[in-house]
Amino acid sequence: MQHPVPYSPVAAAGGAVPDSVLADLVRDTGASTGLVYLLPPGERVLRLVLASGVSEQISAPWARVPVNAAIPVADAVRRRHMVWLGSQEEIARRYPRLGIVLPYDFQLAAAPITGAGTVWGGIVLLWPAWHPPQLSAAEQETISACCRHVAGILRQAVDSGRPLQLVDEPRLLPAPQPRASDPAQATAALVFTERLPVGCCALDLDGRLTFINPAGAELLGAGAASLLGNRPWEVLVWLQDPVFEERYRAAVVTRQPTSFTARRPPDRWLFFQLYPSDSGISVHISPVTGHPPDTAQGHQPRSTAEPVSAAGLYHLTHFATALTEAVGVQDVVELAADQIVPAFGPKALALMTVYEGRLRITGFRGYSPELMARFDAAPLTSETPAAQAITTGVAAFFPSFAALKRAYPPAVHQDDMAAWAFLPLIVSGRPVGTLVLGYDVPRPFPPAERAILTSLAGLLAQALDRARFYDAKHALAHTLQTGLLPRALPRVPGLDVAACYRPAGHGMEIGGDFYDLIHSSPDTATVAIGDVQGHNTTAAALMGQIRTAVRAHATVGSSPGEILARTNRLLTDLDPGLFASCLVAHLDLTHHRARLATAGHPPALLRHPGGGTDILRVSPGLLLGIDPNADYPTAEIALPPGAVLALYTDGLVESPGIDIDDATIALAGQLAAAQRESLDALAEDLLRHAERSAPRHDDIALLLIRPRN
Repeated sequence: MQHPVPYSPVAAAGGAVPDSVLADLVRDTGASTGLVYLLPPGERVLRLVLASGVSEQISAPWARVPVNAAIPVADAVRRRHMVWLGSQEEIARRYPRLGIVLPYDFQLAAAPITGAGTVWGGIVLLWPAWHPPQLSAAEQETISACCRHVAGILRQAVDSGRPLQLVDEPRLLPAPQPRASDPAQATAALVFTERLPVGCCALDLDGRLTFINPAGAELLGAGAASLLGNRPWEVLVWLQDPVFEERYRAAVVTRQPTSFTARRPPDRWLFFQLYPSDSGISVHISPVTGHPPDTAQGHQPRSTAEPVSAAGLYHLTHFATALTEAVGVQDVVELAADQIVPAFGPKALALMTVYEGRLRITGFRGYSPELMARFDAAPLTSETPAAQAITTGVAAFFPSFAALKRAYPPAVHQDDMAAWAFLPLIVSGRPVGTLVLGYDVPRPFPPAERAILTSLAGLLAQALDRARFYDAKHALAHTLQTGLLPRALPRVPGLDVAACYRPAGHGMEIGGDFYDLIHSSPDTATVAIGDVQGHNTTAAALMGQIRTAVRAHATVGSSPGEILARTNRLLTDLDPGLFASCLVAHLDLTHHRARLATAGHPPALLRHPGGGTDILRVSPGLLLGIDPNADYPTAEIALPPGAVLALYTDGLVESPGIDIDDATIALAGQLAAAQRESLDALAEDLLRHAERSAPRHDDIALLLIRPRN
C-alpha cells in the first residue's frame, strides 16, 4: 500500500545536510557510492543534493527523480520503507530503466528520510558485487539511524526559522585523499613510474587524467600537457569510441577491474587495464604484440561484471522506444518477434501469456507451428522451464541441452536449438507470461547479457500488460458500439440499403457516430446519420439517446426539420456538455421524393441514375445541443429509382491538412465513377478511397440508399 507523502513547509537544500553525514554513512557501511535526495515543498520531484563516490557525469541522469517514477529511491519514499536490490539481475527485473542505463553488477539500498510524519527525501547507497547478498542488521540500523539524523537536522532548521536555499546542482563530496607520504617516498615513487617500460596513468572519478608517466604518453602518442586535466576519450580521436567511456563508467559504478583493447592508428594495438578505487582509477597501458586484436581481447583479465555492448544498449533502447507505439497485444507480439530475434542473438522466440491458469502461445518466430502447438495451453503447474519461470519469477538460462536436462530430467530435445533463456514477464507482482529465447549454438550467458535480457523482459512485460488492458478496453468499446448501433437495418420494399461503420484507429474506439433506418409507413422511410462530439463512453451513451429520440419522432411521422428541432431541445435539456451533428432524410417511395434537414452535418451526395453526382448543400441549422430554439429548414429533392443517396460522417472526408470541401468533391467524383452494382461493394470502394487519399483519425459511418422501381 502506498501512502500519501506530506511535504515539509520549507525548501530543503544540500547545504542543510552536512557533508560529514554522508561521508560517515559511506564509510560505516562500506558503500562505494552515496546519494542524498530531498523533496522540496509543493513538488513531486526528488532532488539530488549530495553525492559521494560518483562523478557528475554519472549522477546527472538521476539528479531529478519524480516521486511516482519506477526508481528505487522513489519507491522507498512513496512506501516509506527500505528497498534492497541484491544483484544485477534483480535490478534489471524490478527496475528495467535502471538496468538499461547502468547495466553493471552492483548492489543498492534506498531508504526514506522520515520523521514526525514527514517524508523529507531519501538516501541511496551502492556496493560492489562482492558485498554479501543481504544487508546485515548492523548496516540496516546504520542506514536507518542516518536517515533519522538527517530528518532531525531538517526539522531543527524548520523549527528555528532558518530558510533553506534550494540548490540547482548537487554537491559532490571530494574523493578521499591518500595518506600523507614522506616527500622522499613520493619522489622515489615518481622516479619508479618514469623508469617503467609500460604506461601508467591515473584518472579521477570524473574521468579526468591526473597523472601519466613518460611511457604512457609515448604509447598514447600525445604529450602529458595535452592530456592532464582532460578525459582521454575527449582528447584522443582514436579513443572516441563508446567502449572506453563505458569501461570507465563500469569501473566507477562497480569498483571492479575492467579492461579493453584499442587501436592507435595506423596499426598499433594497446591493452588498457582499469583498476578503480574510492579515490580514482589507475590505468595500466601495454602494447599488444604477436596476436590479432581478438586474441588480445580474449587474454584480458576477466571481470565478474562484463559490460554490455554499446550495440546491445542501442538495440534495447530502440526496442523500448518502439514499444511505446505498440497498441494491442498483437502489435507487441509482432514487434517483439521483429526486434528481438535479429537484434539480440536468438534464432527462435516464443511469447507465452498467462490465461486461465495456462500458458498460451501468443506469438513465435523461428519455431514451427507444430512444435508450438505441443506447448500451447500448458498448465502453470507443469514441470516445464517456461511454467517454472513464471511461477517462481526467476529467469532460467541454459547454456546447453545438457544443462537443461540436468535441471529438467524429463526434457526432450524437440527443437534445433542449443541454448535457451526462459524469462518471466511480471508486472507489479502479477504474472503476465514467459518469453522463451532459443539459440542455435551453445551460449554462456555472462552476467551482463543476463541483465540486459532481463531488462528486455521487463520492458516487454510492461508493454504486454498495457496492450492487454488496451485490448480489453477495445473489446468493451466494440461491444458498446455495436450494442448502440442497429444490429440490422429493416427490409423496406422498393429500397436497397447498405451501411457500414469503421472505428478510429487508436484510443478506446468508442465513437459517437450513428446511423438508422426507420420504416415509418408502407410507402415511406426515414434515414438518419449523426456524429456526437468526442470519443468516450459519454459520447457513445449520448449517441444512443439521440438515436432513440430521432427514431421516436420519425415513427410518429414528424418531418426531418421537426425531428431535429425536438431532438435538439432534448439534448439542450440534458446539457451533457457535448454537441452533435445530424442529417435526417424522409423518403417518399411512391412519389420518389426526399426531404432533408441537417444540423451542421456534412452534406449528402446524390448520384443520378444517368450519371453525375450532386453535393446536396442543404441550408444547415446549428449543431444539436447549442440553442434550444434553433430552427432546421427542410429541403426537398427528387429521388428517382436507381439514384444513390449517400449519407456519411465527417471521418470519411476530414483529415489533417486536407481541405474538407476538396475532399467532399473528390468523394463525389469517386461515387460518380463507381461501376459497382452492389451497394455493399460500393460502400467498400468509398471507404478504400478515403483510406488511400489520407490517413483517417476519426470514426466513419456510411449509409447508402437506392430506390427501386
